[in-house]
Amino acid sequence: VSILYTIVALLGLSVTLFMPMLIRRFARRWVYTAGACLLAIGSLFFVTHTLAGQVAGMLCRVMGASALSITLNLYIMDHIRKTDFMQAESLRMAWSMFAWTGGPTLGIFLYAHFGIWAAHGAVAVFAVALLALFWFYRLGDNQSIQPGKTRPVNPLANIGRFVAQPRLRLAWLIAFGRSCFWTTFFVYGPLFMVITGQGDIAGGLLVSAGNALLFMAIFWGKAGKRFGGRRTMTFAYFAMSVMLLAAGTVGATAPLVTGAFLLGGAFFTIALDALGSTAFMRSVRSYERAQMAAVYRTYLDFSELTPPLVYSVVLIFFGLGSVFVTLSLLAAVCGFVTWRYLPKSL
Repeated sequence: VSILYTIVALLGLSVTLFMPMLIRRFARRWVYTAGACLLAIGSLFFVTHTLAGQVAGMLCRVMGASALSITLNLYIMDHIRKTDFMQAESLRMAWSMFAWTGGPTLGIFLYAHFGIWAAHGAVAVFAVALLALFWFYRLGDNQSIQPGKTRPVNPLANIGRFVAQPRLRLAWLIAFGRSCFWTTFFVYGPLFMVITGQGDIAGGLLVSAGNALLFMAIFWGKAGKRFGGRRTMTFAYFAMSVMLLAAGTVGATAPLVTGAFLLGGAFFTIALDALGSTAFMRSVRSYERAQMAAVYRTYLDFSELTPPLVYSVVLIFFGLGSVFVTLSLLAAVCGFVTWRYLPKSL
């Protein structure tokens, strides 16, 4: 399983880096359309209940998600004013709470009562609905959806160009740090609850509660507008670090208290979800948005690959609580770098 997920993650990373070439060749709207279709096609592979179908479904899903994520970010940057990024992103994140909390519950309900066809069929239905909505606005002469123009640049050159720009490197680190928290929270939070004897239900409730907190993105959006993105994100990172350190310190001695600290960390991480992408959107040059957006999105792939690798080494010497302490150190570093180098004008 670990090998399979690693291979899929690496292939997804490759697809992400080549996405600007696809956007230039086929136009942005067709890449968006292909992304939605790949989600639906992936569901068809999953229902085969075979190893080959699982692999094909995972590949379709990661490619579709990459296409949708990158093209959506391009549309946002093209048609939302920079001064409105914080408000728009915080609202988008807050409303996604319904999908993050309702999606897993709906999937499990459909799978338990109607079988795997119903569970994955729902994914296909939502993908088709998304595609229909997209083309409805396109055919309705909505000027906010237009093909993007990009320069033909080699993917490796894109990486070099991205790394050469300090603000883009900082934006990537901010996104990587908060994504590492969610990877840890979703995997090691429930695992911690099970190992300490709290049961599967406690682990599921922990994840659901963390997802439900996404609606607080509206609050963080207002805080960012009131106090500035730099101060808010720095505060969020240091507060997250304190919560994770407390969770790791308490550990198995009081599992429910540890869970409460993890939820506290999730609350502050949502500030970074709501505001973090603005650091990239305000820094990237308009003529290379597609290329840089593709490289920027690699934070997601690296945040899924790096933490388990690091934790596997840490857990050889320490208990499960050391996972949260290790992440606490990363959050503190990200907070310091954000405070030191993020412009005050953000």
